[in-house]
Amino acid sequence: MVDEGAESRDSAVDLIELLFFAYRDFTGDPDEVLAEYGFGRAHHRVLHFVTRNPGLRVSDLLSILRITKQSLARVLKQLVEEDFIVQRPGPQDRRERLLYPTERGRELAGRLTDLQALRIRRALEAMPEDARDVARQFLFHMIDADQRAGVASLIDHG
Repeated sequence: MVDEGAESRDSAVDLIELLFFAYRDFTGDPDEVLAEYGFGRAHHRVLHFVTRNPGLRVSDLLSILRITKQSLARVLKQLVEEDFIVQRPGPQDRRERLLYPTERGRELAGRLTDLQALRIRRALEAMPEDARDVARQFLFHMIDADQRAGVASLIDHG
């Protein structure tokens, strides 16, 4: 008996492996820079989203990253103490904490983003003209369907 799903599973396994290797290299460039500061990937994600969304509420960042308060608190404490992020109370609710990058935070975030953007640009340059749209659609559809609208509003900055 022939397994008709075997071919599609094999192509999915190939994509899984390619995603693992692509992620390894995509994060490897920033990892070297982060190590200079004693930071890891959690610091990078926090810094990225705070820099891209100044005034982000801590509660929204928890939702975006899907991490525990305890994990975020440790990373955020270090970023604040080392002057990469500042926390301010909300204008209406003083208990609400809003996050902003400092100049130092913007510089580091920009350095990390530049490394990853270069890798993406190089990959897209080696692909057919419509590759960016196809890649964007593919990645978007990898996101849980009930999360796509929120992600779209977060990443579409204008």
